[in-house]
Formats: sequence, C-alpha cells, structure tokens
Amino acid sequence: MTDTPVPAVELRITISDTEPAIWRQLVLPESATLEDLHEAIQAAFGWNNAHLYVFYGTEPSGRRRAIGVLDDDSPEGAESAGEVGLIELFNPASPGESAFEYEYDFGDSWTHQIDVIGTVELTAVTILCTGGSMRGPVEDSGGVHGYANVARVIGDPNHPEHRDAVFWFETVTGEKATGFDPSAFDLEGVNTALDRLARRLWAKPPSPEDMNEVLEPLLWLLRESDPDGLDLTSAGWLKPGIIKRMMTDLKWDDDWFGTGRNEVNIPHVMDLREQLQRWKLLRKYKGKLLLTPLGRRVVEEPAALWEFLADRLASPDTPADEVVMRLLVHWELTGTEPGWMMIDEVVRSELTFRGFVMTEGNGGIPLNLARDLYLDVRRPLGLLALWGSRMRRGPEPKLSDAGIKFLLDVQRRLDASQR
Repeated sequence: MTDTPVPAVELRITISDTEPAIWRQLVLPESATLEDLHEAIQAAFGWNNAHLYVFYGTEPSGRRRAIGVLDDDSPEGAESAGEVGLIELFNPASPGESAFEYEYDFGDSWTHQIDVIGTVELTAVTILCTGGSMRGPVEDSGGVHGYANVARVIGDPNHPEHRDAVFWFETVTGEKATGFDPSAFDLEGVNTALDRLARRLWAKPPSPEDMNEVLEPLLWLLRESDPDGLDLTSAGWLKPGIIKRMMTDLKWDDDWFGTGRNEVNIPHVMDLREQLQRWKLLRKYKGKLLLTPLGRRVVEEPAALWEFLADRLASPDTPADEVVMRLLVHWELTGTEPGWMMIDEVVRSELTFRGFVMTEGNGGIPLNLARDLYLDVRRPLGLLALWGSRMRRGPEPKLSDAGIKFLLDVQRRLDASQR
C-alpha cells in the first residue's frame, strides 16, 4: 500500500425516513466506481449484501439513470454499477443535497439519500468513515417501520412477541439479543470493516512474497522432508527435535503454552502433517515422512502450491462442505463471522436454506453436526499463514494483505464453479 494522497469525495449517506436518522459520512477516492460505493455502504451500515440494489441519479444534462446489478428484477434501462464512476452523477465540488439515491433490498426498500459534503484528499487504497449515528438496521426486518417494531419488541421483555423476536434476531444476525442497542454507533468498528473492504477491493495480484508468506508453514514441513524424508517415532509421530525446530523457525513458540514438544500434545502440528498427507503431498513409508511425487513438484514452486491449494479448498469433498466453505471465506473477507456461540445456528440455517436435510429422524440438521462440519472445513484454512498470528488467529484476527489475496482466489474459484 502507498501513503500517496489522492483526490477524494466526502458523502453523507442517510437511510430515508429513519427517526432518529441512521447515517454515515464516508470518504472514497474519486476514482471509485458505484459498485465500490455499494460495497462501502454495505460495510458501513452492516448490511449483508444479500439483496439486489440500484443507484438513482441525474446527470448534469438532466438524464435520469438507474445503475446497479443487471438482473431480471432491475429497473428497465439499468446500467452495471461496476462500469460507472462514482462522480459521474454529481459534481464533488458542489456540496449540498442531491438527487442521488441508493436503494437496497427491493422488498424492504431501504432508500439511502446520498449528499455531497465536498472534496478532500485521502490516502490511496483507503475508504474512511468520519462520522455517523445509530447502528445499522437488521437485514430482512421489513423496512423502516418493520425494523422499528423489531427494535421495540426486543427492547420490551414483557411484550408477548418478545421471545419470538429475540429468536429471529439471533438467528438472522448471529448476535445475542442482549447486546442489541439500536442507538449504538461504533466508528472504530465501521472503519475496521472499511479498511478490510478497501484492501479487498483494490488487492493486487499475489507476489512471490505473498505466496511464501501464506504458505510458509506448509513449505517448511515439505522442505524439511526433502529429499530424504524425516525420521518418525516408532508410533509414527514427528520427533520432538523436528517439532522444536519447526516451532522456533515459524515463531510459534510464543503462541504455545508449555514446554512439551511432542506432536500428540500440539494439535496444530499434528493437523499440519495429517492435512499434507490428505492432500497427498506427504506420505509415511518405512518409518519416514516422505514427499510424494506431487509434493516434489511443488516443494520449490510456491506458485504451483498456491494454485493447488486454492483449487482444492474451492473444491470440497461434499456439497455441504462447499456451502460451509463459501460461508467461511465470505466471513473472513468481510469480517462478519458470528460469535462462537452462534456459529452452529448460522451454519445449520444456511444448510437448511440450501435444501440439506438428514435422512433419518425429522430431517432437521443437529447443531452438533453443523458445528463439526464448520470445524472440519475451517481446519485447513487455519494451517495457512493468513493472519498476523500464524499459529492461532487470536481474539481480534486481522487478515494480512497476502491472506486477503489467497481467500479472494479461493472465492473466485468457488464462484466460477457455480456458473
């Protein structure tokens, strides 16, 4: 990333008819597209990008334009938002109210009024929120009046529909209703989401350094096994000396409590070895851990290993695994993973929505099965150095730029498989 300032425009975006007003003040580069603005609005208000949208604007010539995602439900004559520049529909040097609107979710019809504050300079590859008020509405809550009713019912434990509203809220959002505060506005949280978005929107192609960073744990064990293999214990584990060297070289020592360096006591190391075997990059033979023919082809070719892993992760073993992988990649790229206590509910809801049922009993997916599926699909991602801490993500994980590039690659492959 660069610190070079670029021309930018500051916008005030207000959800129409909300009282008190729900608004955000955003700064974006003038070079951004309306698709970029759509993504920024989604992140700033906490929307889930689960519905269609359209921008309405008027050119200086007076021509009215509808710009969004081209779909059968799009207004007649609509244009693609990715092909229209942010400042085509207004003059950034003329602040004030405008006829520029953004409508999200044609069912609930959330209309956002967009007004120009003025021109500023902004660090390149940046989107910034400078102010706002109120938390964003809850997705699928029925529009302005429906959301107001949901907020009122959740806030009244004596309301006859309180329990149903709480259950619905927690299922839809993955949050606990006890923490729901319609008046809360988290500026730092919004800017964290916008920073993640900017790094995702304008990510450059992965460099050799990016590939080595993301693949470092895997490459370490593959290279240690080249060319003669690693001696294993009589029980088939990596020897403590190898594990000690791995922990030191990968800077994992500070992330692991205790002094024991037996593989059976360090699940992360065991998972790494076993996963490389499942991917047929390593194999056990006569008391040694050896490279397979595939492992030998990629051990000194990080680009080939990157390609192989991105393809494997985007091609899970079962359709249910693929649904969960899509969820995980989306959550990581957008920073919207539900809290630990809600993961199983959200995974189960998504699987049920996609038509998955059990062949026994009433067909419902048990929560413990949903959680096990989540853990199984997540485990391989945790072996890559996608976050600042390469052994554990920590309480507030932040994807590295290299990690974003890798997950974008996986996401592109997942999307391509649906076409």
